[in-house]
Amino acid sequence: MGFRVQRVAVVATGVIGASWAAYFLAQGLEVDATDPAPGARERLQAAVARHWPVLERSGLAPGARMERLRFHDRLEDALAHADFVQESGPERLDFKVDLLRRMDDAAPHHAILASSSSGLSVSAMQAQCLRPERVVLGHPFNPPHLIPLVEVGGGDKTSPESIAVAMDFYKAIGKHPIHVRREVKGHIANRLQAALWREAFHLVNEGVASVSDIDTAIAQGPGLRWALMGPFMNLHLSGGDGGIGHLLAHLGGPIEDWWNDLGAPQMTPVLQQRVVDGMKQALAGRASAELADARDALLIGLLHAKQATPILDGPDRPNY
Repeated sequence: MGFRVQRVAVVATGVIGASWAAYFLAQGLEVDATDPAPGARERLQAAVARHWPVLERSGLAPGARMERLRFHDRLEDALAHADFVQESGPERLDFKVDLLRRMDDAAPHHAILASSSSGLSVSAMQAQCLRPERVVLGHPFNPPHLIPLVEVGGGDKTSPESIAVAMDFYKAIGKHPIHVRREVKGHIANRLQAALWREAFHLVNEGVASVSDIDTAIAQGPGLRWALMGPFMNLHLSGGDGGIGHLLAHLGGPIEDWWNDLGAPQMTPVLQQRVVDGMKQALAGRASAELADARDALLIGLLHAKQATPILDGPDRPNY
């Protein structure tokens, strides 16, 4: 990086922003946060305290302390000394355009402005900025304080240097950034998820399987492998000594046939209610908070195991 990020500003402290704030603190950074919503300060402090035990089990960086968090009522005060700004406001283009314009006015000239947007165009979001070259995509996966993936990309006016700085920063704090090389709705990972969701809803709509059985099909099947390796590496290993080339030579035709048979469901009220009812049955009285806590505990174990097995991460492994 051309400079060392020491102070991060978090703009908007809802679920994603609060998770980011906790993670930045756990990495030993100074964090300035702001959110205009009533009670935001108290909710952020409570969220950071709630996440902290999990982050302690994951491993804190030297100097990591919750007391390094400062909340500001004014955006300008929060950004005044920032080296890097992580924005996680509502997913509305008009809102993002105006917010990034204000952030651009308030932040020091060297600061990178990163948006957590899950699907909006950086080109559109940076439209009213005087320094659009420093606006980048920094899309995390929920919860950001645990999931390593960050999607980094730029718009028409983003400089390659800003993308490089963002990639280096996220890697330096233990994230696993990937470069979105061309703007597309939903970026990369959300599009991959959407493809799976589309077929899952189709199978429910067609009466092929229940909501619970579809979740089981992934959680007890390919999802276990996907947590370790991506789809192409899994296909490669399925090809034996011949690798992915051997597999595609033998299964390429059938795979294409399956593609042609995939569904295109409409999100009708009937289908939505069918899925909601199926989810109630699958929960069987279990509370969502309890499930989230159990998920996070397993995630920590999985992340530690993956960190101890660097061969699975390939050449772009971050410096944990």
